[in-house]
Amino acid sequence: MHTYIALLRGINVGGKNSLPMKDLKSILEILGASNVKTYIQSGNVVFQSALKDDISSFSKRLGIEIRERHGFEPQILVIGLAEVETAMMNNPFPEAESEPSSLHLGFLASAPENPDLEKLESLKKESERFCLIDNIFYLHAPEGVGRSKIAASSEKLLGVPMTDRNWNTVCKLKEMATSITLPPNNPNAAE
Repeated sequence: MHTYIALLRGINVGGKNSLPMKDLKSILEILGASNVKTYIQSGNVVFQSALKDDISSFSKRLGIEIRERHGFEPQILVIGLAEVETAMMNNPFPEAESEPSSLHLGFLASAPENPDLEKLESLKKESERFCLIDNIFYLHAPEGVGRSKIAASSEKLLGVPMTDRNWNTVCKLKEMATSITLPPNNPNAAE
């Protein structure tokens, strides 16, 4: 079994695109996922699946099932545990980890071919920093992403669909994914 993390964008925000996590869990199980665990109501889920090479097709099927049952199809990015671990290890702003709500990782559908980094630089506040490494956009916004022009424009200027999570959420998802990956007889496994 392979461990995955699904990041759904724009669900349960401002009363729109309502998707109860129990429904999301049920849909994933219908699609063959096991050990499904959700985290908060904003579309974070870890699961295991025997799929290895066809995760893109799985993601599309998940979106279609959500549309058929709830009337909307969210953007969904499914990534492996190893990808999350690599993104965390590559964090160019480790000192920002002590302020986890100010550090965001934007998970991109693919590595951008023509990102407008100059325009992003021109939008940057003095306190902000950003870095693009492969298909991860790191943003440290100590004054908050809600006030960040970079955060508001990054997807458009990168030219690739993106969903971001703050450091707290990324750490929690890694912890959850790791716990379902450990063998059941491991004394360090989560209960």
